[in-house]
Amino acid sequence: MKATDRMPEAENGTVADAVANNWVDRLAPRPTRPYLRLSRADRPIGTWLLLLPCWWGLLLAALATGRFGWEGAWIALGCALGAFLMRGAGCTWNDVTDRHIDGSVARTRSRPIPSGQVRVVQALIWMATQSLISLLILLTFDWAAIWLGVLSLLPVAIYPFAKRFTWWPQVFLGLAFNWGALLAWAALAGSLSWAPVVLYFAGIAWTLFYDTIYAHQDAEDDALIGVKSTARLFGDRSKAWLRGFLVATVLLMGLAVVLATRERSVLSLVVALGGPWAMGWHMAWQLSRFDASDNAGLLKLFRSNRDAGLLPVLFSAVALAL
Repeated sequence: MKATDRMPEAENGTVADAVANNWVDRLAPRPTRPYLRLSRADRPIGTWLLLLPCWWGLLLAALATGRFGWEGAWIALGCALGAFLMRGAGCTWNDVTDRHIDGSVARTRSRPIPSGQVRVVQALIWMATQSLISLLILLTFDWAAIWLGVLSLLPVAIYPFAKRFTWWPQVFLGLAFNWGALLAWAALAGSLSWAPVVLYFAGIAWTLFYDTIYAHQDAEDDALIGVKSTARLFGDRSKAWLRGFLVATVLLMGLAVVLATRERSVLSLVVALGGPWAMGWHMAWQLSRFDASDNAGLLKLFRSNRDAGLLPVLFSAVALAL
C-alpha cells in the first residue's frame, strides 16, 4: 500500500468502522490509543457478543441449580472483565495474522498494524499481557471452568486462518465466541450437562446470523483477494440462510431453557422461554431490514445484536427471581 493510498482515518489514527466519537479517540491517553484500537475498545459490540453467551450460561446454571448469590455475581463480573480482555487479545491475534489482508481491504486498512501505528512485536506483547490478566481472573473460577478456559484457546487460535481454507469461517467464530456459555455454566455448576451444550449450539447459530450480515460489508473486497465467507457463499440466497439461522437459534435456545428449568415452576419456565422468543422477534426485525448493498445499514444491524442478545439475559434474570 502506497502512502498516498492511505485512508483519512489512518492519518489521525482512527479506524474506519469504529463508533463515531468513541471514548478511545476522545479520552484515552494518546500513547495507549493504538493498543486500545487493536483490542477494539473503540468498537464495544464485539465484547458484548463475547460476553452475552457467558451470561446466558450463568443464568441457566442458576436456574438449574437454584444458586447464584455472591459467587454468581463474581462470575458475572469476572466474565465481563474476561470478555473485554480476551476479545482484545483475540482481536490483536487476528490483526497480526491478517495484517497483509487488512491492508488490501478498504474497511480494515486503517487498523493499527497495516496503518503503521503498531509493530507486530508490540502487538504480540500486548496480546500476551491481556491474556495473562484474563488467566488470573479465570483462576478464581471452578476447576471445570479453568480447563474449559484453557481449551478455548484452540478455536481462538484457529479462527483467523479459517477464511483461508473454508467458506464457513463464521462457524469457527461461533465456536470461539460462544465458548463462554459452557465456561460460565461450569463456573457455577461445577460440571457440564446437555443444557449448556445445546445453548452453545444456539449461540453458534446466532453467530452465523450476525456475522454473515457483517461479512456482506467486505464481500467485494474478499472476492478480489480470495478470502472466503458465508456472505460470499450464500450470495443472493443470504436472506433464506439467515432465516434458517434465526429458527435454529430460537429452537436450540428454547430447548436449552427447557432442559435447565425442569425442576422449576411452570411460571419460571414460561418466563425464561420468553428470552429466545423475544430474541427471535428481534432477529426477524433485522432480517426485514437486511440489504446486502447497504454497508451502513449492515453495520447498524450487526451492532443491534447486543440488544438481541440481552433479551434472554433479562428474561432469565426475571425467571430466576420467581
